[in-house]
Amino acid sequence: MVAMPVPNQTAVSEFILLGFPGLQQIFHTPVSVIMFLVYSVSLIANSIVIILIVLKGNLHQPMYIVIGNLSLSDLLFDTITLPKIIAKYWFGAGSMTYYGCFFQLFCVHYLGSLDSLIIMLMAIDRYVAICKPLRYHSMMTIRLVVLICYCFWALDAIQVAILVVYNARLSYCGPNKIKNCFCSITFLSALACDDRTFVITLSYSFAMCALLIPLAVIILSYLLIIRVVHMSAGSGNWQKAFYTCTTHLFVIGLYYIPRVFLYTTSKIPLILDADVNVLLLCLYTYIPHLASPLIYCLRTAEIRTIVGQIFYKTLNIKCEGTL
Repeated sequence: MVAMPVPNQTAVSEFILLGFPGLQQIFHTPVSVIMFLVYSVSLIANSIVIILIVLKGNLHQPMYIVIGNLSLSDLLFDTITLPKIIAKYWFGAGSMTYYGCFFQLFCVHYLGSLDSLIIMLMAIDRYVAICKPLRYHSMMTIRLVVLICYCFWALDAIQVAILVVYNARLSYCGPNKIKNCFCSITFLSALACDDRTFVITLSYSFAMCALLIPLAVIILSYLLIIRVVHMSAGSGNWQKAFYTCTTHLFVIGLYYIPRVFLYTTSKIPLILDADVNVLLLCLYTYIPHLASPLIYCLRTAEIRTIVGQIFYKTLNIKCEGTL
């Protein structure tokens, strides 16, 4: 039986983030400290990547522009979600206003799907660089990559805004406790009082498109890359190309495999413990944000060189100051 909606009003004025619903009080501090460390590392690593790409002229290249956009997206996501759940465990400040929760919901799905598009663009960039190296600079120009990134940020915002509007039109007149570390459509729509079938179907369709279409392009790109690498195994550059593929595919696997699994099993009557569900969501959400700057950038020769130069320059200044 479907509950009747409350006409022209929303009784719920705030939502409560529960984080891990079954977590005992004794574990609140360790869990929040881990979240704080995750946020701190993500903040520092992604900020360093963004600052280096903006300030260093030799990093003004298509690949690094794409990486900079990915770091910015991850940094914004972590800043919008992690401080609130940390505050919930440290200060008991788990409540969010109605509009604050929907703003966070917009940012979560906006930045999450944006990551998918940016990783797809990165795979295309690697395909052109490895499979068509002589035409790379004519095909992947800085202006073109910047324009594509702008389009991703703008068009994705419009699509996600439509989802948020449909979710905001639902009536929330009963329970207001969200069994998650941040507001998301899956957990928030479950609290609606009226029929949410259309919203759930629309959200699921959007999620599948946002994941599977870029994933198909990524798989095709790397299949072509692997084919070219295999054919050129006798040349001296194949090791570098293979190394690039494996490091990129590691982050891609971290991002896509858990998401596709959970979205697919959400249509199967498989009941997971609420805490396990939240843990899996946090792992596949935040671990890639930590791994991306390390794998994409700190293992890249240009950025390693710049970081090393800055480190040794700072070390020399400190040594000279103590003399």
